Amino acid sequence: MRLLVVEDDLRIAEDIRSVLASSGYAVELVHDGETAWFKGDTEDYSLVVLDLGLPRMNGITVLKQWRGNGRHMPVLVLTARGSWAERVEGIDAGADDYLPKPFQFEELLARVRALIRRSVGHGAATIEVGPVLIDTRSMRVSLGGMPQSLTPFEYRLVSYLAHHRDRVVPASELLDHVYGDDFSREANALEALITRLRKKLGPSVITTRRGFGYLIGHESA
Repeated sequence: MRLLVVEDDLRIAEDIRSVLASSGYAVELVHDGETAWFKGDTEDYSLVVLDLGLPRMNGITVLKQWRGNGRHMPVLVLTARGSWAERVEGIDAGADDYLPKPFQFEELLARVRALIRRSVGHGAATIEVGPVLIDTRSMRVSLGGMPQSLTPFEYRLVSYLAHHRDRVVPASELLDHVYGDDFSREANALEALITRLRKKLGPSVITTRRGFGYLIGHESA
């Protein structure tokens, strides 16, 4: 899944990026409010981690403009510890959750996972698709109770499809959320990835709807 991290402290931003990337997410960093507003307003993200004290445009303004323009991705706001007024303002502006600084990265990850699950209607930390079980906490996938060894890209793809299991996901959307900005986004690479997943999880786990995209856990029509 593709996440945007907006933080002007370069050390904190890189620490957050590293932790999220090691947990299976495709992460992009920006360090000022204007760039954050443009990225969030024109591109697709599963979640945004947003600091409020940003140069060029503060986080509250960025958030208000996103919501005013109909952008509904979950936003986790980072605030100064003890600044209750800032937290209230962030929630009123459209934040889905907040996390005071300094924080433990385990809590950051837990909140990110929960917000993404809730945004697509999943309450539990595990997702079942037929015989396939995806544990979003450990990034582990099992088939009929047997653990399967997946690459990070394979996990991102099957996890994204599982989170959006009730709709056909276009190839362009999958490319964004599997590879982020760090890939040439070639359709044949996506097809190769899906072929490998079918070999590991079963030929019918991912259905191709020609001209529309991909669907998980449904038999071909």
